[in-house]
Amino acid sequence: MSRILLGVSGGIAAYKALELVRLATVAGHSVRVVQTPTSLRFVGAASFEALTGAPVLSSEFERDPSRGAFPGQRPPAHEPLSHLELVSNADLFLIAPASANTLAKLAHGLADNLLSSCALAATCPVLLAPAMNNHMYENEATQANLRILREHGVEIVEPGIGRLASKGEEGVGRLAEPERLLAACEAALGRGDSFRAAAPQSMEGLKVLVTAGGTREPIDSVRFIGNSSSGRMGFALAQAASDRGAEVTLVAANVALSAPAGVSLREVVTAAELEQACQEEFASCDVLLMSAAVADFTPASPTNGKIKKSDRARLELVLEPTADVLAGLASHRRNGQTLIGFAAEHGADAVAQAQGKLLAKRLDALIVNDISREDIGFDVDSNEVTIVTAAGEDPEIGQQHVPRASKREVAEAILDAVERLRARA
Repeated sequence: MSRILLGVSGGIAAYKALELVRLATVAGHSVRVVQTPTSLRFVGAASFEALTGAPVLSSEFERDPSRGAFPGQRPPAHEPLSHLELVSNADLFLIAPASANTLAKLAHGLADNLLSSCALAATCPVLLAPAMNNHMYENEATQANLRILREHGVEIVEPGIGRLASKGEEGVGRLAEPERLLAACEAALGRGDSFRAAAPQSMEGLKVLVTAGGTREPIDSVRFIGNSSSGRMGFALAQAASDRGAEVTLVAANVALSAPAGVSLREVVTAAELEQACQEEFASCDVLLMSAAVADFTPASPTNGKIKKSDRARLELVLEPTADVLAGLASHRRNGQTLIGFAAEHGADAVAQAQGKLLAKRLDALIVNDISREDIGFDVDSNEVTIVTAAGEDPEIGQQHVPRASKREVAEAILDAVERLRARA
């Protein structure tokens, strides 16, 4: 089987790494473990050594009795450098748990301990499984580090959502369960040498058009009507489609996120600009993922300049409807195109309202967000959706509920549905 190098950084979730090692060795994999000094405060090296049958290292300066070899492998005759030999022999390097501190180091190329030195020297696939408090995970600094790591070709095994270590704390940040971690390792091992280069190319040859963010409709030169969309869902879809081999164009309205690697980005501001960009790109696309929150109304007569408060007792705005961009594109669709809309609905009848929109706009599927909930949807890193398709009688693709998960995981579920729809077209 394969040789897995496991890096364990500091955090209470380190105890789960013991079960991962047990499962991996039972499955026939050979495992070596490197720990950060902080992780030793949570789980001792002796526990990992008992499970792996190999010495555990936590410092670049301690001697490795196995000289970098994995169980079942012949050690070299010389004394190699641990951080180079371990990753040279490994088929895959998984860091679980990956603390916020470790993520920050790896994102910026710091190598001040054995684990981070191994990561910087690794040429095998690298997987990171973050684990931390939800506030730390959702902090923009952590999210920026994760974006950098993804751009560098690192696979992120998204954390789960639920009870956290601190009493009374609940949210995103739980280390993925050991079974899921092992499955992610085996999937990456099956793809070959590089996660990004060898990710499943199930959308290779397809052109995908994604919209993201929220439009801004000017009242005057400094004020506008807008919404709370951060663009994270659309950016996750664009990255996931690109990782599947698609040629992706991303039309982003007012999004303060780094462009996904390998994606062509077009930035817009207003609904009219988004409509224009989509009209220019639509004819050549095979799949449209319309996740942007497009304003329904725009001021009829925006002021050229700043409206001064002292000039009037009150301000009245006359609004006029914007064009329905998605319906307009759908009216010009060609054979072979797959059109996916997104709907922010409120309350118990959200799915029923979506079914009506689906038929009226001639879409293949509509992704429904229930915005009555504060823990999902706009400007957060998790989401929970229902995928509604025209094939409502088909239990597999007619109506699929995607439980709360990271937006990247939701994006993968949406693309899985797109591929099923195209296969049955």
